[in-house]
Amino acid sequence: MKQLFRNKWFKFALVATIYTLWFVVWNRNLWFLLGLPIIFDIYISGFMARLVHWERHQERKRNNKTYKEVWSWIDAIVFALVFASLINIYIFQNFVIPTSSMEKTLRVGDYLCVSKVTYGPRVPNTPLSLPLMHHTTPWGTKSYSESISRPYKRLAGLRGVERDDIVVFNFPAGDTVILERQNETYYDIVRQFTSTYGPKRGRELMEQNYTVVSRPVDKREHYVKRCVAIAGDSLEVRHGVLYINGEPHKSADNQQYIYYVESSSPLSRKSIEKLGVSPDDLFYSAAAGLYTMPLAADKVAMLEQMPNVTSVTRHESTEPHLAIFPNSELFPWTEDNFGPLWVPAKGATVALTLENLPLYERIIKNYEGHSLEVVGDEIRIDGQPASEYTFEMDYYFMMGDNRHMSADSRFWGFVPEDHIAGTPSFVWLSLDKHKPFPSNIRWDRMFRTHK
Repeated sequence: MKQLFRNKWFKFALVATIYTLWFVVWNRNLWFLLGLPIIFDIYISGFMARLVHWERHQERKRNNKTYKEVWSWIDAIVFALVFASLINIYIFQNFVIPTSSMEKTLRVGDYLCVSKVTYGPRVPNTPLSLPLMHHTTPWGTKSYSESISRPYKRLAGLRGVERDDIVVFNFPAGDTVILERQNETYYDIVRQFTSTYGPKRGRELMEQNYTVVSRPVDKREHYVKRCVAIAGDSLEVRHGVLYINGEPHKSADNQQYIYYVESSSPLSRKSIEKLGVSPDDLFYSAAAGLYTMPLAADKVAMLEQMPNVTSVTRHESTEPHLAIFPNSELFPWTEDNFGPLWVPAKGATVALTLENLPLYERIIKNYEGHSLEVVGDEIRIDGQPASEYTFEMDYYFMMGDNRHMSADSRFWGFVPEDHIAGTPSFVWLSLDKHKPFPSNIRWDRMFRTHK
């Protein structure tokens, strides 16, 4: 076996096979066949090695300790960066949960191992990018170049996105970002300025006071939510209850809503800990004896049994506002009373009217790249009159399990298939930011899967 692994023809055949299966077959790209002559040269002919005086380099490494140490570090760093980049693109990637939108399914401080293989890895839109950096370098500049931009392409995966999957995706409304206010959606800020100062003056003030940038799909922020509706589904939220295709949707085990809790005396710290409410999500008015907190159904039952609790009432949003998708007065929806809404599917055709255009405007313009304008009562796509539209991608509707503390599809709409990054496989580390190390490690969450 040792002789076999030392044989240059065997090593060439092994590497060439792995390379062909990975880059040519899986990527479905024949251009990668041009790499086979390079592999042949490395293992068989050695032409490039002679051209760059590789033997001289090896001899210097043998005879010069400093030279050997420097090149050992260079070799290790290059190998680590290439290997880690390939793993991040094709196999899995690590993410940390920064907000409570998925509590208690996923908790703030959970470190996720996210599978790229399940849905199939995406080929990067921006291949010219610094390794292991998302969109910004530590010194504040862009970490990528758009001089080479590739269209959406997804490699073969194990399956497609299914209803109730927890999904990591690029934030659809993150195509445009205000650098000074990145925690807010650009389109929400536009609405604030235009409603206050008018459309023209509002945009002028934004351009004067802020730095506005655009980002390609693969460089937008990552979000994690639950996919509650897939392409072709119809959904509706009535009084906080989600219906899919006319049937009540089965709630997630840890699904939470905001509750108002009246008590005759303050709840003890031990009681609050039993409820599992994060200090960041707990609000208390001593004057009114009123708590505001997110709770799952089992915790509500526990709370109602406490002798000093006088009432527990679930919050319901009833006042329509333009922050709710599709951000139009034609659709007076709220986060608790939303829809009915059909989720677009690839190849499906919908009749376009001025009344339903707000639902599909962003898809047509931002996600599928067509020009769209309304001239009088006529809708024009790519300059041509249009009375219908055929969708080019599948779309999904995402919601957080922490229903009243989640900015999700109820606010910014559909998630296109080209934004899907992967699905969490397990939590490999979980840290409670409210506790000191090492007591902040949540050992009970380590290496657990979540559905």
